[in-house]
Amino acid sequence: MSVSRPAAVIVLAAGEGTRMKSRLPKVLHEICGRSMLGHVLAAAGELDPERTVVVVGHAREQVVQHLKDTAPAVGTAVQDEQNGTGHAVRMAVEALAAEGVALSGTVVLAYGDTPLLRGRTLADLVEAHESAGNAVTVLSARVPDPAGYGRVVRDPSGAFTAIVEHADATPEQRALDEINSGMYAFDGALLTSVVQRLSTDNAKGEEYITDAVAILRGDGHRVGAALAREWTEIQGVNDRVQLAEARRLLNDRLLTEHMRAGVTVVDPATTWVDAEVSIGRDTVVEPQTQLRGRTVIGEGALVGPCTQLTDTRVGDDAKVRHVVADSAEIAAGANVGPYAYLRPGASIGPRAKIGTFVEVKNSQIGEGSKVPHLTYVGDATIGVGANIGASSVFVNYDGVDKHRTTVGDHARTGSDNTFVAPVHIGDGAYTGAGTVVREDVPPGALAVSAGSQRNIEGWVRRKRPGTPAAEAAERAENTAERRGEDS
Repeated sequence: MSVSRPAAVIVLAAGEGTRMKSRLPKVLHEICGRSMLGHVLAAAGELDPERTVVVVGHAREQVVQHLKDTAPAVGTAVQDEQNGTGHAVRMAVEALAAEGVALSGTVVLAYGDTPLLRGRTLADLVEAHESAGNAVTVLSARVPDPAGYGRVVRDPSGAFTAIVEHADATPEQRALDEINSGMYAFDGALLTSVVQRLSTDNAKGEEYITDAVAILRGDGHRVGAALAREWTEIQGVNDRVQLAEARRLLNDRLLTEHMRAGVTVVDPATTWVDAEVSIGRDTVVEPQTQLRGRTVIGEGALVGPCTQLTDTRVGDDAKVRHVVADSAEIAAGANVGPYAYLRPGASIGPRAKIGTFVEVKNSQIGEGSKVPHLTYVGDATIGVGANIGASSVFVNYDGVDKHRTTVGDHARTGSDNTFVAPVHIGDGAYTGAGTVVREDVPPGALAVSAGSQRNIEGWVRRKRPGTPAAEAAERAENTAERRGEDS
């Protein structure tokens, strides 16, 4: 059967997460380029629900602002006091009712600290729920160590009968390895009613959403359980150790997807990739490489080793080695590195070369142009086929304002040049080594700023007597005199 569009997805994200020991709310901790909450919302978004509501509580200002920045269409409900999962769901249902939303259809419940959850798993849950005509369907999983989890109990035919908490379970029930994930699909109308009937008659005095299953079953409604394909998807993250474990699992999953799509990852153990990174076929990713944010890499490229790209675009067949780049563009066939730094606004043209210890910021490097060595290019436009000599500096800041330098097509600038912006180097112009360019250079002209060289004979022996330099000079002069006598 086809899965219907859920009436709502409710995501619980109100808890403090004290075991994280952080000023940042637990659900906002980052993993593979998104917050944990962001990963859950991405999975939920694959269902295309009519409404998505996040229940916020602890540090809710930070969570609400994060949602405004990253998922502005998502609504929120406030749980001022954390009185249990059932209470949190009731806050969401009442918030929707206050907006005039009557829940008729499937409502999915998820948690904001389960970043490994997949959209397909939620879709499987909804399909199982609707095909069976259940009032509620539990998402369950078989885990290697079920200790501490509520067990899913089934009858001899395999039909779901109950959830038994670990503390209340018999030895036979504790031997079961199928657990309750805490995620559910509900009939929306029945959920609206049942959350008003949850009791606080328990050790913690809280409303538990797990009680809804027993209430609905007691009312004669069908309840069921759907088994997740991979148990790791339902893992919650409660501390930094679990965060690192989840990051490793998610990174392995992302790299596997890229490799199966035609990307070569030489060493997955040292390669890290964010969830929104795109990599084309036949690209090779070398070890110790990090691809972050919304980086896009074309086909047939070589990236790495020891490269970090953030929100950067790399064209087909480009080579990017030992490079740090942030919000940069590298066109097809370009060659960048080793040990280059591309800052925001750097745009490297087709087949251009950015070499060793070159930094580029807010600059456009034209097709086939080369900046091979030891150079800072800031706020500049370099034309087609130009060559910038080694150890050059584009002086773009006068202490108050930034200014721009333009280098024309096929210009050749000498080593150790200083371009004091704003200045324009014309097409086909040359500059001599050591030139300080303070004025525009016309097309085809040669610019030099140094005077004629003057050699002061004997200066070292007179001014630095007794030094190794003076002794070496004296030996050389004596050798030259003897050669002259012999000739």
